[in-house]
Amino acid sequence: MEATIERENAEKRMDDIMGRLLRTGVILAAVFVLAGGVVHVARHPQPVTDYRVFHGEPEELRTVPGIIHEALALHGRGLIQFGLLILIATPIARVAFSVVAFLHQRDWTYVVVTLIVLSLLFYSLLGAHT
Repeated sequence: MEATIERENAEKRMDDIMGRLLRTGVILAAVFVLAGGVVHVARHPQPVTDYRVFHGEPEELRTVPGIIHEALALHGRGLIQFGLLILIATPIARVAFSVVAFLHQRDWTYVVVTLIVLSLLFYSLLGAHT
């Protein structure tokens, strides 16, 4: 009986930590995107966009190191892209935390399944570019 209560408490703590992780990631991403939007609009008040011709993102905003460099330089578009990276990383961090939580609970089936999911996430993000 006592082991069941202890296990339920551990699961509740893991759920609470996971909820905080997800909330923090989303709020942090929103803060960076909002700050980037404010900086971008402040520096470029008049849009000079020609919607008839598509222009992709600049080269420096197509890689993670480039995005981090642009965000550290406090460029608006770099901050927005960095916020989007945080938003993408949030569910990946949740899956990684789940692996740790299942290891702690010694639930080997879920450890294996979650590691498979995590490896698929990494492959989908990085596999096509290597």
